[in-house]
Amino acid sequence: MIIRQSISTSQSKLRENSKINRLDIQDRAFHDWYRFVLAFPPHLVRNYIDEFGLTNKSVLLDPFCGTGTTLIESKLKGIFSYGVEAKLFAHFASSVKTDWEVKPDNLRQCSYEVAEIALNTLQKQGLIDQAPFLGDINSLELRTLSEEENKLILSNSISPLPLHKTLVLLEYLNQLKTERIYNHLILALANTLVQIASNLHFGPEVGIGKLKEDAPVITSWLSEVEKMAEDLQIISNRTPTICKTFFADARCLNNILPLNSIDAVITSPPYPNEKDYSRITRLESVILGFISSKSDLKLMKKGFIRSNTRNVYRGDDDDKWIEENSEIQQIANSIENRRIELGKTSGFERQYSKVTKLYFGGMARHLDSLRPALRPNAQLAFVVGDQASYLRVKIRTGQLLVDIAKRLGYELIRIDLFRTRFSTVTKEQLREEVILLKWKG
Repeated sequence: MIIRQSISTSQSKLRENSKINRLDIQDRAFHDWYRFVLAFPPHLVRNYIDEFGLTNKSVLLDPFCGTGTTLIESKLKGIFSYGVEAKLFAHFASSVKTDWEVKPDNLRQCSYEVAEIALNTLQKQGLIDQAPFLGDINSLELRTLSEEENKLILSNSISPLPLHKTLVLLEYLNQLKTERIYNHLILALANTLVQIASNLHFGPEVGIGKLKEDAPVITSWLSEVEKMAEDLQIISNRTPTICKTFFADARCLNNILPLNSIDAVITSPPYPNEKDYSRITRLESVILGFISSKSDLKLMKKGFIRSNTRNVYRGDDDDKWIEENSEIQQIANSIENRRIELGKTSGFERQYSKVTKLYFGGMARHLDSLRPALRPNAQLAFVVGDQASYLRVKIRTGQLLVDIAKRLGYELIRIDLFRTRFSTVTKEQLREEVILLKWKG
């Protein structure tokens, strides 16, 4: 009976947490053009915009802007914003989702023209986009990725027929590269890839779900473009609000942000765990040409906060920033001692202790590089989560970041509980919190 009650409570909590982080139907516009699976909800951003008292005279920053949740909410409220993102495709998505000066009718017309050409090409091969292919797939000359590109994505990420349709459509889209609408059409294809064409499944990690032999790629893409056009039509008479996005390392903000320019920060940095954040957008990044080799991938990942062992490189030294933080050193030592005790000897497991220190050192670098851009009394909200990925040693991420921030001159206002998440590793609820800080200048 106790076990059943425990399971029931955990399931109830899971449903409640899912609801808290869900994209409400009234928030669909712009946000669901393409949404990072780990994005926080728009209503959370609005809450802190209101609490901080931001107006059209304020400047808001999201230094880990992902796919643009904070930036979109800023534009909707007429607030000037900056976004910084080190993941190439996520930066592209946030840039497109905050570009509202494309004409809806032009977007529609071009998409219809491209779709007609692509559908005709498929029809000549005996393929109908919305009907299953009943012949011998081996008789078709299907377009594929290169051998190197295939190595970059998860095996079976996408089946041959949906991939072929996508590459046919992409060929004709690439003829519009000089057009203002091109990026919007590509983002619509990215969303179609992830949501309709692929075999991807998103849980705690990205993986492979049920394999689809075929999928309606081009007609689904048209629906995504229409969704964009409808959203743009609604705000077509609105005075445009400036939003600037940078593809950059959040540990080097002093190189890109104007001095004394930021009134508020609302963001969610990566958490210290074993999630490889580059894998979540890997399929669309490779198929749409943002990443084409392992060297491209490595170069991009070097700009990330070191939050997982697949992103540690020789010469990394962010850990020197927290050498005097005894609590972080103690946690890292506990992880290493647990590894030795359990006899874990893989290369990744040997890095658990190191990456923990690199993560908090990288966040210290970030907070330090942020200071010159902040105006006196700037207010900051960081959404962070406790973790236990490294051999079940609990990492109180929020508390540790507060300690780092205080040492750098930030003032803690309070810590809000956003939600709890059930850890399949420790079988307990882990806190996801919003750290509220102030920079007095």
